Amino acid sequence: MSGEDAPAQQQNAEEQKQQQQQQQEETKTPAESPKTESKPDPPPTSASTEAAADTPAPAAEKAPEEDTFSYRALVLTGYGGYDKVKLQVKKGKPALKSGEVMVRVKMCGLNFADLMARQGLYDRLPSPPVTPGMECSGIIEAVAEDVTDRKVGDKVLVLNRSGMWQEVVVVATTHTFLMPEGMSFEEAAALPVNYITAYLMLFDFGHLRPNQSVLIHMAAGGVGIAATQLCKTVNDVTVFGTASASKHEVISQGGVTHPIDYRTRDYVEEIRKISPKGAANMLAGQKKNLFAVAKTWYQQFSVHTLSLIQGNRSVCGFHLGYLDSETELIAQAMAAVMDLYRQGKIKPRIDSTYHLEQVGDAMRRMQERSNIGKIILTTEPMKEEEKKEEAKKDEEKKKDDKKKDDKKKDDKKKDDTKKEEKKEEKKKEEPKKDDKKAEEKKEEAKKEEN
Repeated sequence: MSGEDAPAQQQNAEEQKQQQQQQQEETKTPAESPKTESKPDPPPTSASTEAAADTPAPAAEKAPEEDTFSYRALVLTGYGGYDKVKLQVKKGKPALKSGEVMVRVKMCGLNFADLMARQGLYDRLPSPPVTPGMECSGIIEAVAEDVTDRKVGDKVLVLNRSGMWQEVVVVATTHTFLMPEGMSFEEAAALPVNYITAYLMLFDFGHLRPNQSVLIHMAAGGVGIAATQLCKTVNDVTVFGTASASKHEVISQGGVTHPIDYRTRDYVEEIRKISPKGAANMLAGQKKNLFAVAKTWYQQFSVHTLSLIQGNRSVCGFHLGYLDSETELIAQAMAAVMDLYRQGKIKPRIDSTYHLEQVGDAMRRMQERSNIGKIILTTEPMKEEEKKEEAKKDEEKKKDDKKKDDKKKDDKKKDDTKKEEKKEEKKKEEPKKDDKKAEEKKEEAKKEEN
């Protein structure tokens, strides 16, 4: 090797070393990955080798969103008590079909039908296990490719036959309705079932007109308050409303003209006293009619067909759960209700709001008829402090229940003891009575001898 060749070889060696260092710098990622077994750097050979070296190593494959997606849901696990509705976690992202949207639920509405469903008395709910709930409100999170009238981010209220008591729901766009400006999620969840039921019953079936009278049963409930507000949108309508006495002030402020305590009064007699002319006209079949907005599905009506025909009257039934195919009718009614909300003529009254974890308490409140207005379920998880408070309340309730049970047992034991004591006394008295009878017989025998 000549002296001239030596510097060139030394330069090539230095260039090769620089290329190796450059390759090491280029193959480093911004975030240092976990260290693996070290290997010697390969020498640069060709352009293809350099390209391969420049390509970063593929990152660990991530699990599909469908597999990691989860949401909480209330599930009816069987028919029976409040404990049959359990909070569970569903896994897997729901798939969208044509014309469907996915809604991230904020609030859900509680209805009397849900109480009946829990007891197996509502035939429109599929068999358990199933998620109950007919209405909710929330924000659209995804839309099917062919959906053009809804977009991600839209605030909507939803009306469906079932499945609304969960954090995520997938429904047809025809079951969603855009929320008016200023409407809260609580109000939106309180509106569909109550106001659509009341609206169709009053205006489509009842043909409510000015100067007529309406009897509203359970006027302090969700449908009752909705019906009262809707009645007040028509001029000179007299509203009779049944409710317990403790709720009369509230329903009177809401528009009930004559509140009646159904527990202590006969509402038919009360109506006759208050409006004898109206009652007479109704019974005589004149133009003024008394419409009953019936929401207690367990009530039974017995009517004489001929008297109805002669009186130009009718009895009709209405059940929102059977309007699956009546999307156009529901859409028209909803549009009218929304317009009344925008005008400030109607506004849902919220009685109380419970977390999904508290669904048993919410259902109990409605079952005991303690509510005035709508009971709402929120999907917002309970805070740890609230959970502790709830657990403390549950523990105290269990103690109270145990005390009550123990008292009942003690009272029963005392009653049984008293009964036994009376039996013993009776047994002791019987020989005395026998002895007394024997003495009386002896006395009678002596008298006869004398």
